Amino acid sequence: MSNIQQLVFLHQIAAPCHLAILAESIGLKTHIIDHPSKLEQNNVENSFYLIAQQGAALDNKGIPLVASRLLSHVPVALYQVDKDTIDAESALMLGIRGLLYTDQGMDLMLSGLSKMIEDELWFDRLLMSNVIRQLVNKLDAQNDSYIGSDTLAMLQTLTKRERTIIQFVSSGARNKEIAHRLCISEHTVKAHISSIFRKTQSRNRVELLRWAQTYQSHFDLCS
Repeated sequence: MSNIQQLVFLHQIAAPCHLAILAESIGLKTHIIDHPSKLEQNNVENSFYLIAQQGAALDNKGIPLVASRLLSHVPVALYQVDKDTIDAESALMLGIRGLLYTDQGMDLMLSGLSKMIEDELWFDRLLMSNVIRQLVNKLDAQNDSYIGSDTLAMLQTLTKRERTIIQFVSSGARNKEIAHRLCISEHTVKAHISSIFRKTQSRNRVELLRWAQTYQSHFDLCS
């Protein structure tokens, strides 16, 4: 179950924050901030930050500058995103939890918001697959890289089922889809993922994705 207590929206344009209104309608606690300087005043623990791309100062990838500053401290996603102005792959690799686009319907936005609160990533499946494929190819080209005994021991603590779930997560699969593919409950999937987080020393799916990018090609050593 999610431990998120509050959604913090950085909304720097005059129009109403419809996503916050939608979140409140399903019982989520929200707090809207209209300027980055006020972020320091928000001290609520277990907050999830949503940064509007519209109205924000952006880097050359279309990512709000304030998002990069927040990422080392709190989970961050972007909303009101224009597909033509952002490098989604760079956002994913930076650690952004997901992107909610301006042309998406409210139902899809709410679905994405709910998934991200539950610590899932919300990116286009094709993008996730392409990123993983590129990284796997890069690792394959470095097969002579050294893997230490400590790392090998850590990999050996992962069960076959956990390694399978890591592969599903890396391909962008949601908990519900993983449960369906493995014929187990979503609760069991969450339990496996909690165990995987502990064994890989990952705090969330973004960190697990980075871990997998480094070590997944060595899974065969632990079979």
